[in-house]
Amino acid sequence: MNITKDSVVSIDFRLHLGDGKAVDESEPGDPLVYLQGYEEIVPGLEKALEGKTRGDTLKVVVTPDEGYGDYDPDGLEEVPRSEFPEGLELAEGGVLSATDPDGDEVDFFIKEVRKDTVLVDFNHPLAGKTLHFEVTVRDVRAATAEELEHGHAHGPGDDHDH
Repeated sequence: MNITKDSVVSIDFRLHLGDGKAVDESEPGDPLVYLQGYEEIVPGLEKALEGKTRGDTLKVVVTPDEGYGDYDPDGLEEVPRSEFPEGLELAEGGVLSATDPDGDEVDFFIKEVRKDTVLVDFNHPLAGKTLHFEVTVRDVRAATAEELEHGHAHGPGDDHDH
């Protein structure tokens, strides 16, 4: 079966930034499983996998516009320390979540902890980077009706309520 929209795809992957040093990769025997066509992986990789089948291996270079976007300097914000819950450990490089005005969860990264403020970055850590993927397609199958209804793949024994 070829990878098309509404396919559940299992891939082994390794991601580096052009220097060969892995910044992310799947664990042996634990492939990444996703639903093709639902923006669960970066668009450039999803497009490259379209039409591939079990056993295919490929190297894909994804530019920022097809990856995590360009780095936006306006994504940096200085926030008063008083806006963080008391007792919350604030460490440079830490990841926190907040609720935006629309009620959506938004992750942000602590760039710098200062005396009275915290510099946070709403950019994805890989924004502005060219991504180099090495991928092996482990499995492709048609999504179940439930997976299509939920908009994501379910793994073995994945029984959850929505």
